[in-house]
Amino acid sequence: MAENPPVIVHPLAPSGGRRVTIHGEEVGTAYHLFDVLEFIRRAGLPEADTAVDDPALIEWRGGGPDAWGGSPP
Repeated sequence: MAENPPVIVHPLAPSGGRRVTIHGEEVGTAYHLFDVLEFIRRAGLPEADTAVDDPALIEWRGGGPDAWGGSPP
């Protein structure tokens, strides 16, 4: 069985945004795909900008990279 992906983008929260965890640690709330990419860059994971659809890198829960609910409060 394949290893779990290091990045998990959680479903959209009622207040907006999606929690992001990397290697089991919460790193913040993303309001756009660019936020997810920045969290991944800061974590030192390679090729994030070209691999948003790679299930070995990111598990999208509750919608894929196009599912966002607006701007931060």
